[in-house]
Amino acid sequence: MMKRLVPTFNRILVQRVIQPAKTESGILLPEKASSLNSGKVIAVGPGSRDKDGKLIPVSVKEGDTVLLPEYGGTQVKLGDNEYHLFRDEDVLGTLHED
Repeated sequence: MMKRLVPTFNRILVQRVIQPAKTESGILLPEKASSLNSGKVIAVGPGSRDKDGKLIPVSVKEGDTVLLPEYGGTQVKLGDNEYHLFRDEDVLGTLHED
């Protein structure tokens, strides 16, 4: 049976992007060379509510690549995959390819 986690409120489910250890041509990269802490958004909650009860939607959507803080988030393991739950305001930014 496949489990699916749907975040609540303004939380997002992220799978961290593991940077390659070597280039396509076979050159080994040191661990510190690619220290960009990023992840792919797997699922998002509906958002939070303001004091008047209006919905404030989450600022990212499924499939976005986001920049994450070095520490924080809640680790979640579903099957063989490892994910992290973050609040929307913890995300530092989104990454876009030119």
